[in-house]
Amino acid sequence: MHTVVVGTSGVTASDVLAVARGGARIELSAEAVAALAAAREIVDALAAKPEPVYGVSTGFGALATRHISPELRAQLQRNIVRSHAAGMGPRVEREVVRALMFLRLKTVCSGHTGVRPEVAQTMADVLNAGITPVVHEYGSLGCSGDLAPLSHCALTLMGEGDAEGPDGVVRPAGELLAEHGIAPVELREKEGLALLNGTDGMLGMLVMALADLDMLYKSADVTAALSLEALLGTDKVLAPELHAIRPHPGQGDSAANMLAVLEGSELTGHHQDDAPRVQDAYSVRCAPQVAGAGRDTLAHARLVAERELASAVDNPVVLPDGRVESNGNFHGAPVAYVLDFLAIAVADLGSIAERRTDRLLDKNRSHGLPPFLADDAGVDSGLMIAQYTQAALVSELKRLAVPASADSIPSSAMQEDHVSMGWSAARKLRAAVDNLTRIIAVELYAATRAVELREGLAPAPASRAVIDAVRSAGVQGPGPDRFLAPDLAAAEEFVRGGGVVAAAEKVTGPLR
Repeated sequence: MHTVVVGTSGVTASDVLAVARGGARIELSAEAVAALAAAREIVDALAAKPEPVYGVSTGFGALATRHISPELRAQLQRNIVRSHAAGMGPRVEREVVRALMFLRLKTVCSGHTGVRPEVAQTMADVLNAGITPVVHEYGSLGCSGDLAPLSHCALTLMGEGDAEGPDGVVRPAGELLAEHGIAPVELREKEGLALLNGTDGMLGMLVMALADLDMLYKSADVTAALSLEALLGTDKVLAPELHAIRPHPGQGDSAANMLAVLEGSELTGHHQDDAPRVQDAYSVRCAPQVAGAGRDTLAHARLVAERELASAVDNPVVLPDGRVESNGNFHGAPVAYVLDFLAIAVADLGSIAERRTDRLLDKNRSHGLPPFLADDAGVDSGLMIAQYTQAALVSELKRLAVPASADSIPSSAMQEDHVSMGWSAARKLRAAVDNLTRIIAVELYAATRAVELREGLAPAPASRAVIDAVRSAGVQGPGPDRFLAPDLAAAEEFVRGGGVVAAAEKVTGPLR
């Protein structure tokens, strides 16, 4: 099994994906263990002094003015975890919780939190055992970290609350720890607070969304190329010299992908035949511009994610010179903004894909294709309602594109009076990515059928490869009306699994 070693300098996106989705094992580096021990010595020294230090010998948030006596400090750390584990609503996905815990461990291992090495090791042991704390949908405002979600994870480390075992069954966390030989942690000064103060949930969801969208943007280039073929459009608009004079990197990459897919097609360039048109519609002609802008948005979001993955997010933090200082690095604004930005780009990519689908189905604009791509129009409705479903998904994407980070709601008796709502931005982006997958699947379904209806003209070899692969995946081709939902579900699974990209790349080589 793949192993991820956590050191003091952060982790990579591939590390997060390996742990969250691939079940990779985790080891702490010797450097991280040494840094943990050194920072803990600083915290222990401050705890022994009479002067109050936030997070070490005081209360939290609006209660930070109270000095806590030594005999109550262990209780204080337990209490913050128990009281902050106040999430409600449905459980979030296992991969999100694993990413959340792993990224908190990443910060703990930085040596800036003051957590003991044994607590960090317990976090790794829980992940390695396949134990997943029950974390709920609601409870994070994205400031002072993803407090409630992280608290539910910390509760599991204490042997309290509920968690899901490796068999998928939810049971008391204490039972699961005992079965795997893991001793519950007894939290000491600052440790409860350090386990809660991070942007880890929103960051984990950002990393996974970036991985999914990298594949979906390539898939969208392929389906756009198939639609261009089916509409007998021109590929001249994809010429690299045209995109070089507007040098947005994503636009050039998207046009290059489409051009690679269309190489060798007998369907392109017929826009001057029976129904002459000087130019294709925007949804066809401007596909690289729209998808390219989204690709550039992904590049910006990836830069933010890389910076956050290299960060140590906690409050207060332990500095190398021995100071323990309060700060505002837990504020989720940098991550929240790009989560919302991505949701806007996703909505636009879904919207332009739906416009191409609608054009394929409209006999007045499809340049010779049958109405709704039906076998016997009137007796058969063809893909009419598939487009309705796609349109409903697009409409939902537009609602999901409303930025969560533009909102703020004060909390903690106005101490935490401006929050990021980054967790909410991440949750709605996950829904948007799911919907985009379905929207691309509907365009794929329509475009492959339309290409096959163009009898006598051969599609590009890459297009043929995609059509053959999607048919092999159980998505049926043209013919009389049938129960459509299973076909659409199969197309969705094909897209979600990267089938579109894999099939095209067998002919084109790696797409950009």
